[in-house]
Amino acid sequence: MTKKICVVGLGYIGLPTAVMFANHGVKVHGVDVNPAAVKSIQEKKLHIEENGLQERLNKAVDEGLLTASTTPEEADVFIVAVPSPINPDKTANLEYVREATKSIVPFLRKGNLVILESTVPPKTVENIMLPELIKADLEIGVDLFVSHSPERVIPGRIFEELVNNDRIVGGINQISAEKTKELYEIFVKGQIHLTDATTAELVKVMENTYRDVNIAFANELAKMAEKLHVNIWEAIKFANYHPRVNVHYPGPGVGGHCIAVDPWFLVELGGESAQIINMSRNTNDGMPTFTAQKTQAILNQNKIAGAKVAVLGLAFKGNVDDMRESPSVEVIYELQKLGLDVVSYDPHILENKHVTQTQSLEEATKDADILLFLTDHKEFKEYNPLQIQAKHKIVFDTKNCLNREAWQEAGFQFHLLGDAKNNR
Repeated sequence: MTKKICVVGLGYIGLPTAVMFANHGVKVHGVDVNPAAVKSIQEKKLHIEENGLQERLNKAVDEGLLTASTTPEEADVFIVAVPSPINPDKTANLEYVREATKSIVPFLRKGNLVILESTVPPKTVENIMLPELIKADLEIGVDLFVSHSPERVIPGRIFEELVNNDRIVGGINQISAEKTKELYEIFVKGQIHLTDATTAELVKVMENTYRDVNIAFANELAKMAEKLHVNIWEAIKFANYHPRVNVHYPGPGVGGHCIAVDPWFLVELGGESAQIINMSRNTNDGMPTFTAQKTQAILNQNKIAGAKVAVLGLAFKGNVDDMRESPSVEVIYELQKLGLDVVSYDPHILENKHVTQTQSLEEATKDADILLFLTDHKEFKEYNPLQIQAKHKIVFDTKNCLNREAWQEAGFQFHLLGDAKNNR
């Protein structure tokens, strides 16, 4: 039985993982370079939003099974769950992984297991982690075991998916993989599949790239549908009745820490052989500009100049507070470049994380010329359009999240991304 785990990185993946182990009776020490995040955890306060996290954090801390600080401690297992973002030139930034690995080296002892959970380009364990870990003066694969087991969860359902999803474990050798499998069997009910570290790295990036390519396909179809006067949402629904078809849905762009980032890892590694991946990334990265231009076109059709746009939704997906790589930020930037006045609101983002953000729907929509929905929060779906005091009753839904009939009955001119047939 594992006596103690040290989790490095207490963000959207590291903290839920830490409390999950603690809730299953394992002593866990969490580490984060952000003192404010550490203080919050010590005080049982959340610095991220996730269903079920608060009660699990309370239990872990109250039972004395979860501690947190800015420095690692000796443990039996070290889990690295830090960001792996991209640089402005779209190359992978692996310095967080490198620095986190460096930080645990002084605490490593014979028999320890080191697991990388961060989603990373293939060969990261081999080229970034192992050169640091050998400084512990332990024989890799004999005295020190190393593996990669990428998270495969979605914000809003992390705990459900941590338990029930299958898990991929890639060890630098067989015993590393087996030890990692034994660890996750503490709470994982899904199957745990063993492979080598590089294959595991590739599998996770492949999964997110598949979704990105599929979304790019849907976004291209949405643009075509507007020219054809077809409702693309209806067309995709019908196409997906085919037993071997699963077309994703369009939107104002792709965000999050995985789908908007991971394909660039393959573009960097693949070069000329990654053309479809590259084109898909550029297609999805172009959707914020398309969305802003479509908004301007709607305003022009209504002969509205110097407009105020109420942007509703800053998070990258519905019902979370996660703004990482959110297309909403880029949409706002593009709207401002067009000379439009922008005010934004998101019910899940309580702290003012964007210069245009207000703290109430009323403030955002008052005297607005158009309401632009970019995130499909549950709260937005439940809004009563009769209560919105906009200057002009125009709504542009980019997520197909609103009840069109209700908004039209309230007197709103309704526009839907990928549907020129019924936009009116």
